[in-house]
Amino acid sequence: MVDYHVTNNQPLSADGTAPYMAQSDEWDRDLLLDPAWEKQQRKTFTAWCNSHLRKAGTQIENIDEDFRDGLKLMLLLEVISGERLPKPERGKMRVHKINNVNKALDFIASKGVKLVSIGAEEIVDGNAKMTLGMIWTIILRFAIQDISVEETSAKEGLLLWCQRKTAPYKNVNVQNFHISWKDGLAFNALIHRHRPELIDYDKLRKDDPVTNLNNAFEVAEKYLDIPKMLDAEDIVGTLRPDEKAIMTYVSCFYHAFSGAQKAETAANRICKVLAVNQENEQLMEDYEKLASDLLEWIRRTIPWLENRTPEKTMHEMQQKLEDFRDYRRVHKPPKVQEKCQLEINFNTLQTKLRLSNRPAFMPSEGRMVSDINNAWHGLEQAEKGYEEWLLNEIRRLERLDHLAEKFRQKASIHESWADGKEVMLTQKDYETATLSDIKALIRKHEAFESDLTAHQDRVEQIAAIAQELNELDYYDSPKVNARCQKICDQWDTLGSLTHSRREALERTEKQLESIDELYLEYAKRAAPFNNWMEGAMEDLQDMFIVHNIEEIQGLISAHEQFKSTLPEANKEREAIQGIQSEVQRIAAQNNIKLSSSNPYTSITPQSINSKWDKVQQLVPQRDHALQEELERQQSNDHLRRQFANQANLVGPWIQNKMEEIGRISIEMDGTLEDQLNHLKQYEQSIINYKPNIDKLEGEHQLIQEALIFDNKYTTYTMEHIRVGWEQLLTTIARTINEIENQILTRDAKGISQEQMHEYRASFNHFDKDHSGTLGAEEFKACLISLGYDVENDKQGDAEFARIMGIVDPNNTGFVTFQAFIDFMSRETTDTDTADQVIASFKILAGDKNYITADELRRELPPDQAQYCIARMAPYTGPDAIPGALDYMSFSTALYGESDL
Repeated sequence: MVDYHVTNNQPLSADGTAPYMAQSDEWDRDLLLDPAWEKQQRKTFTAWCNSHLRKAGTQIENIDEDFRDGLKLMLLLEVISGERLPKPERGKMRVHKINNVNKALDFIASKGVKLVSIGAEEIVDGNAKMTLGMIWTIILRFAIQDISVEETSAKEGLLLWCQRKTAPYKNVNVQNFHISWKDGLAFNALIHRHRPELIDYDKLRKDDPVTNLNNAFEVAEKYLDIPKMLDAEDIVGTLRPDEKAIMTYVSCFYHAFSGAQKAETAANRICKVLAVNQENEQLMEDYEKLASDLLEWIRRTIPWLENRTPEKTMHEMQQKLEDFRDYRRVHKPPKVQEKCQLEINFNTLQTKLRLSNRPAFMPSEGRMVSDINNAWHGLEQAEKGYEEWLLNEIRRLERLDHLAEKFRQKASIHESWADGKEVMLTQKDYETATLSDIKALIRKHEAFESDLTAHQDRVEQIAAIAQELNELDYYDSPKVNARCQKICDQWDTLGSLTHSRREALERTEKQLESIDELYLEYAKRAAPFNNWMEGAMEDLQDMFIVHNIEEIQGLISAHEQFKSTLPEANKEREAIQGIQSEVQRIAAQNNIKLSSSNPYTSITPQSINSKWDKVQQLVPQRDHALQEELERQQSNDHLRRQFANQANLVGPWIQNKMEEIGRISIEMDGTLEDQLNHLKQYEQSIINYKPNIDKLEGEHQLIQEALIFDNKYTTYTMEHIRVGWEQLLTTIARTINEIENQILTRDAKGISQEQMHEYRASFNHFDKDHSGTLGAEEFKACLISLGYDVENDKQGDAEFARIMGIVDPNNTGFVTFQAFIDFMSRETTDTDTADQVIASFKILAGDKNYITADELRRELPPDQAQYCIARMAPYTGPDAIPGALDYMSFSTALYGESDL
């Protein structure tokens, strides 16, 4: 017997070899004595080889002959492995053929496959048994070995996959790779499970295996790109079909159906990895910028702190101290916070990189945390002693400027006191003052004379300090002398002006006493009369607001009573004007210059006459306004009645329709389509009522234009009607939308009409307040009624919390009917490694060692596709094409195994 054993990291057997598969999967040379099995293997293996060779633009006709020169054998291995083999020899001699076959066998052995008793000579000589055995070994290694379900071996994994996929189908019981497939139903079940639109499985009959097999073979070849590797007649006519032929053909189904899922999983994994990497790169950029800004601030600040150049004046040194304190209070604290935040960000970034299996972040040169700490230490060294130097320098200048400051203080006090005194003493305010003003000015002048005498001592002290500064040769003595001279000259001027002002005040006092009594009498009578006129004008111009006829009639009666008091008021006005005429006569006789106003009142004769004229004008205007308002109130009453008649019809109609919609939404009469049609007809009837609303809006507009704010003839307002109408339209539209969504959900999820009725009936039963939602306890009771185990125990509470997380993800505490019928099972997640990312890219690349920009844009979101294109290096392998990108180095760089 020829032994075709392979090794692939399997446990060693007793003789030191590692069997590729279990003993039942070994190549049994004696089985090839069965012509039926050999025929099946020839056809299956030939079709399998051609399914790969056609990718290279060639094929084989005779499996014994076409591999003898080793050329197509090497080409087959290159296609299925994606790797380059050594360059073949093109000679026609036997030695060239043997060398080519040996290169192929060496490549197979390099993949962990140990070939026993298979030599290049047997292949070159066209030994059918050896050739078939070699092809079976290749199939095992490259088509079946990678199949694994729940950590089973390749054959067991493939069998378990078939059993799980065909389990729901009647008359299908896959237990092996020979007789379980004879009736053809298993092949059809695999196709229908993944592509149900291709096969009508219910029409297949177990007693017609040939039709079943041919149907599966033809559909697989036409729609799944799986070549026909078996003959239905050979399988049916053989007591026990060849297991290896069946396994080869079934493995093609496995690879065909698992590709789409792998691509999606691969894309998701890449997106997840890239998202983590993008976030980490942003954190690195933020660290670099914050570190650069902080180091630049330290670099600018240290020279300022090291400057010890003293200033000449106290003010300049105090400004330096204030700048330093401002630096300590305002500028430095934010930088301390930035330094702390920088260290926190650095530690957080390193933690995220470590948790995501990325290499540690190494900042650019000079921006390490230690570099920042060193720079900060230099800043504090420069800062140390700067404040002490500033204080010592200020104390030195303070001693030097003490005497000069004393002069400035006393001079400033005197100048502040003297400021405006000359203007005060020279003003002629007494010429237009009243008697009381004159008396007050005299008392004020006496107080000033006392103050002037008290300031004599301060002026003498200022002159003495200025003399001492001159003797000490103070650097700013010229400025001090000029200031002292100005103060002495001003003092002499103030003394002269004080005497002149006293004389003028005493003379004016006597002249004004004679007319003061007349001013007082005028003020006593003018004030009450002026108040009466102002009140009358205010009442006559008052913007009255009335709401009915009774109120306007009351205003008309009050106005008539006011007009009857006008003759008596005119007599009082004439008497007040006579007093003012007497004052003018006395002043003219005695040549007295009167002030522009009465000291006891601000009411002038002109203002009294002006207000009286205004009252005379306002009386007829008030008559006219009251009459117009009477006519307007009569018109408004008619508008109120007109609006009320229409509103009392529309309001009850809207309320009745709202109640009818509420009943329709919970009655569940007929199918969902019947309910939808009924609601749409009901909606149209509501829309047809719109002209009545428009008519009411027109009448309401007339009321608004007339500024009518109440209506005793109806309880309905236009706002109530509008809100009710909008709620009616919204309610019918929402109810229609809910039925449409229920139809979509029923059709998408395969829910029968009876199930939908059952869900709706359960939901309505527990929706006690007819709000369209269920509270948590109502929802739990509804689930229990439908058979869910969510009773009040630990397991039931956990299950109910899981379901609530699905139907109420926002934790509102309420469950809608749509969410009630839509909740589904939770999703699963997986982790990622560099190898998994490489494998995912390889799937997206169609099993190539490189990937193109177009493939990345087709499989990934735009931003992440562009991210990969910008960072992937060109691929330089032997099979490279223009534009090829190296996804392997890119993937390993994500995990720190190499540089991008």
